[in-house]
Amino acid sequence: MTNNCGYTVWPGLLSGAGTAPLSTTGFALAHGASATVDAPASWSGRMWARTLCATDAATGKFTCATGDCGSGSVQCGGGGAAPPATLAEFTLDGSGGLDFFDVSLVDGYNVPMLIVPQGAAGGGSNGSADSGKCMATGCLVDLNGACPADLRVMATASASTGAGAGGGAVACRSACEAFGTPQYCCSGAYGNPNTCKPSTYSQFFKTACPRAYSYAYDDSTSTFTCAAGTSYAITFCPSTTSGKYSGENPQAAGLQPTNGSMVYLGGEQLDTGDARIGATDSSLLIFAASALAAVALL
Repeated sequence: MTNNCGYTVWPGLLSGAGTAPLSTTGFALAHGASATVDAPASWSGRMWARTLCATDAATGKFTCATGDCGSGSVQCGGGGAAPPATLAEFTLDGSGGLDFFDVSLVDGYNVPMLIVPQGAAGGGSNGSADSGKCMATGCLVDLNGACPADLRVMATASASTGAGAGGGAVACRSACEAFGTPQYCCSGAYGNPNTCKPSTYSQFFKTACPRAYSYAYDDSTSTFTCAAGTSYAITFCPSTTSGKYSGENPQAAGLQPTNGSMVYLGGEQLDTGDARIGATDSSLLIFAASALAAVALL
């Protein structure tokens, strides 16, 4: 993963049930730093960035203001991200010889994120229409400052310096987490795609980040596929041609709300690495800085 944020993040990594574990479940990633992780064949799981992390001097417990995994240490050790957190989700070498991946805001948002396939063949062994779904995905927009007031998570006085410090917004909750109702959580009578529809809140996320998951049944526009063996570059706080990120802290210097508390942005230009990493049997998940070329994220 590459960290383009103007502050340290602590990636968390969680393997799915029945999936071989990765070599690490968490580590620090300083501004401008990169790290590479080998994923076993047929691996599935998720990755995210923890922010505003610190170790308590008295207890030695490690905690983070956003994305905390509850382990009390840098290694998550099987713990998942406490929402809200932007998630990168993968199922490698799945149905039809394809990798499936997405960036999800279903559990809320804490940092911008970009996934770019590297050296991808562009489809599965069946040569199906899935080849048109091997492309970059993510959420490039700083949604924290633009987050609706009833979803906004503010920095606390005890939070360490860094992302969102100084009393600003540090994350944006999903409507499900904020209100807990079946309508927003797609549960109970709303537990199927026919009854659980996009809400005003999920549309806030979807309009800003058209390729990211915005609610539970957002599959058709948010799941992407590449041939098994593809490698992936994951970037936190990716640069954009609009200059909104430009190495700045997106949680302190991001978008300003309009029309009260919402801002809608779509069709962002994004920078993606044009360095191509050769595919391997272990499907490298690469968090690496590379030369940048603009690609439309529609």
